[in-house]
Amino acid sequence: MFYALIGEDAPGSLEARMASRPAHLARLEALRDEGRLLAAGPMPAIDAPDPGAAGFVGSLVVAEFADQASAERWLAEDPYVKQGVFARTTVRPFKKVLP
Repeated sequence: MFYALIGEDAPGSLEARMASRPAHLARLEALRDEGRLLAAGPMPAIDAPDPGAAGFVGSLVVAEFADQASAERWLAEDPYVKQGVFARTTVRPFKKVLP
């Protein structure tokens, strides 16, 4: 089943986000290579593809996991979690309907 993994950025975490981004992307690329990644990306703090110093308010990953507990464990090991980028995380089942 797919799960939506949502991380909400802590205030002032842009520097930590940028420092841990390569390790974060490597984990997403592994999901992609396994054919389990549906979508992933950050949510800019302003209405712009590159928010610059405004940074981001969070990230969304939609990926396939065996169960919710597995998705939660995966997210708990993410560099953005471990480096304090995310102040809060949420994992919810996701039912893909379209496309």
